[in-house]
Amino acid sequence: MAVWLIRVILYVMCFILAFWAMNAWDFEKILKPGHTRQAQVLYWLIAAALGYLSAQFVLGLIYMK
Repeated sequence: MAVWLIRVILYVMCFILAFWAMNAWDFEKILKPGHTRQAQVLYWLIAAALGYLSAQFVLGLIYMK
């Protein structure tokens, strides 16, 4: 039970950290004007992917044998 809870907390923390870090990036410069909904979905997907990869990296370091 404790291992599952640690993993969930780590995934959420890494997602929040990735979302926060992406605020430094000027995302509108590379997107087409008028495509706000698609830009928001892409932003969330990139943050989720970065959060997942970061959490997997940390978990790999923690459980490395």
